[in-house]
Amino acid sequence: MSRLWEQLQFLRPGWTDLFEVLVVAFLLYRILVVIQRTRAMQILLGLVLLALGYWISRLLELILIRTLLEAFFQYGAIAALVVFQPELRAALARLGQSRMIRVFQHLENTEVVEELVEAVQRLSRSRVGAIIALEREVSLDGYAESGTEVQARVSAEMLATIFTPYSPLHDGAVLIRDDEIHTAGAILPLTQSTVPDRSLGTRHRAALGLSEETDAVVLVVSEETSQVSVAHGGRLERDVSPERVREILGEALPPAQVPRAASGSRG
Repeated sequence: MSRLWEQLQFLRPGWTDLFEVLVVAFLLYRILVVIQRTRAMQILLGLVLLALGYWISRLLELILIRTLLEAFFQYGAIAALVVFQPELRAALARLGQSRMIRVFQHLENTEVVEELVEAVQRLSRSRVGAIIALEREVSLDGYAESGTEVQARVSAEMLATIFTPYSPLHDGAVLIRDDEIHTAGAILPLTQSTVPDRSLGTRHRAALGLSEETDAVVLVVSEETSQVSVAHGGRLERDVSPERVREILGEALPPAQVPRAASGSRG
């Protein structure tokens, strides 16, 4: 009897078991937060259905279906690394981020933020379309290759000049790295998710697409409505105010871009 009791001791969870359960639960939660409302979530649901089909095939002894699914799962890991590459990069970049940590960060307006807010306000008043992406942890080098390297300091004047209609670089996205305009005229991936509002144009779909595949924050100015929108984390906020733009950018920019507080907002 005592030997049987010793064999059943593994059923009694210790503090290390509880710790492991909490860690795994947190990691799964962060992964689901990253891939929600993206194509990765749709693919994940498809894999769950395939796993369910494999379990049923084993239960009903459907040998052909089970063999095919086993072959799929055998090589599926390599395929998943290719298909999920953007999401995996974004997940690794966001894994260490949490709201609890950000609460203790003292966020201040920066010159970069103020220049961007001023730029989108100017473009909005002029009804000039624009799309501006801020690189964060996930590199945007792959998208920068489709554009023209600029390497100029971020300023409202430079951004307004780039997006001037019929200028050589106006038809594309500006990519910003740290406090520099890294690339102009870049081509961004369009979202593969269903967009409920069919009035959204190519710029908004491209902004959503980039925010789904990376952790970038993307500003969009509509030339039709002059509204300013912000895409981040696979979501699109439309018709945002300058204060909201400033708040989002203040949270997005890393501490390295916060050398000192700006003296104040400009119109």
